Amino acid sequence: MVLVAEGPATELVAALVAAGAFPIVETKWADAPAAFQSVKPAAVVIAEAGAPADVAAANELCRQIATATGTIVPVVGRVGGALEAALPIALAVDVALPDERLVARLRSAMRVRALHATVLRRIETVAVHGGGLPAFPAGDALDDATVLIAGRGPLYPKLSVAMGEQVTMLGALSVEGAAKHLNARDIDGIVLGDGFSPRKVEAFLTVLAQDVRFRDIPVAVVGNDMPDFIEALPNVDHVDGDPTRLVARMVPLVRMHSFEARLKRMLKSLDADGIFDPDTGLHGRDAFRQELGKAAADASDTGMALSVARLSFDGLLDTRAGKDAGRLLTRLIRSVDFACRDDDGALLIAFTQTDLRGAHVIARRIASALKTTLTNTAHAKIAAAVTLATLKDGDTLDTLLLRVTGGHMVAAE
Repeated sequence: MVLVAEGPATELVAALVAAGAFPIVETKWADAPAAFQSVKPAAVVIAEAGAPADVAAANELCRQIATATGTIVPVVGRVGGALEAALPIALAVDVALPDERLVARLRSAMRVRALHATVLRRIETVAVHGGGLPAFPAGDALDDATVLIAGRGPLYPKLSVAMGEQVTMLGALSVEGAAKHLNARDIDGIVLGDGFSPRKVEAFLTVLAQDVRFRDIPVAVVGNDMPDFIEALPNVDHVDGDPTRLVARMVPLVRMHSFEARLKRMLKSLDADGIFDPDTGLHGRDAFRQELGKAAADASDTGMALSVARLSFDGLLDTRAGKDAGRLLTRLIRSVDFACRDDDGALLIAFTQTDLRGAHVIARRIASALKTTLTNTAHAKIAAAVTLATLKDGDTLDTLLLRVTGGHMVAAE
């Protein structure tokens, strides 16, 4: 580990050593790039808040971290008051907080690094054995992220605008509404704004702390003083109401959480020999076709029903919204069903042991849920269209798909 500080950081070093960090290389800003190159650290810790003593060296260190090959290198940096982290990519920790808070945040980031290393090893193993490799999602993980802002005070509009300029944003006017979004969507950060009583905020955080799914989610709490959740929720911060400062400090944490979600989808795909699409978690297009072929054969042999639905959305204009729809669908379909995202962005769902009438009810319910959630995100009118087909005597896989897709998927094969 590399620790950057212009002055002695004895207490912080002691806290890191007590947490198991070894060896720790201490360096000043001027020597930080050389230290990074020679040590190739697992993480970088910046002990002091504010602008770096050597701007050129800081820029070079930032470039080295961003372009390093292999496993990600988390960066944790101190902030304080109006003083930001020396590197904009750093996971911010307030200098007024005890060193244990920095250690907890670093430990959370190191879990993501360990997950990244696992994914890279699996990719290498699959490649060596000649297996099919799913494409790793490209681009900034922040492009996939969604931040939930809950509040109803005068800060809410300003926070919404500031966060919406950086990342996709969902809004909630109540704690109960925020909880519903958490259960319905993949959320990568939460802002609890003004307008809520300390009791409600504490209750909400307690629920988060009790659910392992939200252990590492970034949470910014505006203006509430309450018990610390350092162990259960290492990425919770109590912040002032400055929207720009809040967003600047929260975005790196949101990016890390979104990257972790991306890694989990990739690992799921690798473990299933590339069956699942790492972008959405649904079946890949070819895997869906193969699975549907087997399901159709089983249905013909046993006399059980099999239906297929195609869901398309007019007004869903961008790729990000299409990916969101796919991820939402993974939460909505039954465990006995499977789905994929077609090349044109439509969603195809296979309903096993379900006749046309039952499939119609389920598909309409799913389409309504997707339409409502996506409309809330896009702030645009979205129209859902559902096409259904059921397996008939004498059907082949192609004829079944032809009725539901109009030939698009069949022709593409």
